[in-house]
Amino acid sequence: MSLSTSDKLKVEVRGHTALITIDNPGANTWDTESLPALRELINTLNGEPEIFALVMTGAGEKFFSAGADLKLFADGDPEQARTMAVYFGEAFETLADFRGVSIAAVNGFAMGGGLEAAMACDIRIAEEGVQMALPEAKVGLLPCAGGTQRLARLVGEGWAKRIILCGERVDAATALRIGLVEEVVAKGESLTAALALAEKVGGQSPGAVASCKRLIHGARDIEISSGLALERDLFVDLFSTEDQREGVNAFLEKRKPQWKNR
Repeated sequence: MSLSTSDKLKVEVRGHTALITIDNPGANTWDTESLPALRELINTLNGEPEIFALVMTGAGEKFFSAGADLKLFADGDPEQARTMAVYFGEAFETLADFRGVSIAAVNGFAMGGGLEAAMACDIRIAEEGVQMALPEAKVGLLPCAGGTQRLARLVGEGWAKRIILCGERVDAATALRIGLVEEVVAKGESLTAALALAEKVGGQSPGAVASCKRLIHGARDIEISSGLALERDLFVDLFSTEDQREGVNAFLEKRKPQWKNR
């Protein structure tokens, strides 16, 4: 049985990693089929105990994703706009809340909703020659899938304003310098690098990773004193899991842990 409900999202399981390929020729755009399918797919992966990480990339060599299919907005219908905004929000917020580690292998242009999908992932690896932008204001729109919020958190308000308000594209080297991506690799190497990083996640306790991710995300919105208290509580909670005992004893016994995700 396929994990994806749409042919526009191809899924392949490699060990503990789910590889998701955005495959909507010719620019891997998002639409009313692929966005709900992404939300459902992430929810399905959350229920798969053997999946610890996911890697997202684009089909072909030119585009990671060019964002929304603008034909959907050509008639200026506010209700269609609202539907798409909800689809984008639900899909990318579900992606951001994936219990494991999500890595974007940015193998081509990442524009608009394409860049927003990459920003919803935990880590971004880009290839040399890649261009990234949020060009919505050039066509009378704005980034509605987390762009105004996540970009400012990643690169700071000044660069967010340059990219969104001035329509400035950034190349891979600039993206690395300002913190929009965590690594730049040669052309054609982003998927290999992303899968190698995802494989490292398999060496971590999935329960511990999920708790750490919750704490890191929560640090954006709560006072540090509350975050520190929650950190201690979640640390103690891990001691009710089998993986906690397995991890410590595997270390003491000098062997590789066998995670059960429970």
